[in-house]
Amino acid sequence: MEWRKYYLDMILVPLGLFINIGYHVWLWHKVRTHPSSTIIGINAHGRRFWVPAMLKDIEKKNILAVQTLRNMIMGSTLMATTSILLSAGLAAVISSTYSIKKPLNDAVYGAHGEFMVALKYVTLLTLFIFSFFCHTLSIRFLNQVSILICTPQDINSMMTTEYLTVLFEKGTILNTVGNRLFYSALPLVLWIFGPVLVFLCSAAMLPVLYNLDFVCESGKQKIIENGKGEDYV
Repeated sequence: MEWRKYYLDMILVPLGLFINIGYHVWLWHKVRTHPSSTIIGINAHGRRFWVPAMLKDIEKKNILAVQTLRNMIMGSTLMATTSILLSAGLAAVISSTYSIKKPLNDAVYGAHGEFMVALKYVTLLTLFIFSFFCHTLSIRFLNQVSILICTPQDINSMMTTEYLTVLFEKGTILNTVGNRLFYSALPLVLWIFGPVLVFLCSAAMLPVLYNLDFVCESGKQKIIENGKGEDYV
């Protein structure tokens, strides 16, 4: 009887998580081996030239540099605020004596026990907290870049181009990781209504993430043509 209560959660939820994890492992492999085929790889390549380009003529581009960093900080702040608000809401639900699951028992497939309900909320809470942590660290590094990029550059300066590029890269990577953790939590939100929706949402997110992460063949051809000096069509 216990197996009949939990078998959907024990099969579909881990399968949905493995789909998500497997996709990101494959994406990481593609970024390392074929960066030109991924949006992340192309953007990372461009970011390595952004700091030197700003420092080359910082007197004319200082406003552009600070505004660009400010926009990135605002995006990370929005995601960090959303993550911590959702974490606070989940913590309030967990600590509440009122069982929010009781009205939904008839519409939920899978286990309805108190342990499973607690597991669902704690899993979501953990992902949102780690997303908040990554975004706050991203804000820290980007703030450092926005301050240091306008410092005077001389031979004896410790604020080298390589150092600022490393800080900028760390900030953007942490921002990406925080976003991915937030996206991974979205299918688990549907776990409140049952494990079937978790699996369906995880499978539906694959083509969406693929189109966001990879360059289509026509896009690759345009990049190649542009690199040869030809204009975009």
